[in-house]
Amino acid sequence: MTEPTITIGGVFLTHSQAMTVRIALESFAADLADVGSLGDDAHGLSMRTGYLEAIRGIRSLIYKNVRTMQDD
Repeated sequence: MTEPTITIGGVFLTHSQAMTVRIALESFAADLADVGSLGDDAHGLSMRTGYLEAIRGIRSLIYKNVRTMQDD
């Protein structure tokens, strides 16, 4: 997989740094899959929903031009 081009404050991340960000995002998403990870009260569930929505948007950008072995 080619890592996405990510800039933070105008600085381009290296391939390794971009990979670290992508993996951290996926790890956070996996943690959020556990409903209780932010608490099971209304606020925790609302925060979880908001984070998962933001992650979906970020994923659509990260994986926009990804080719898989199935594409070949």
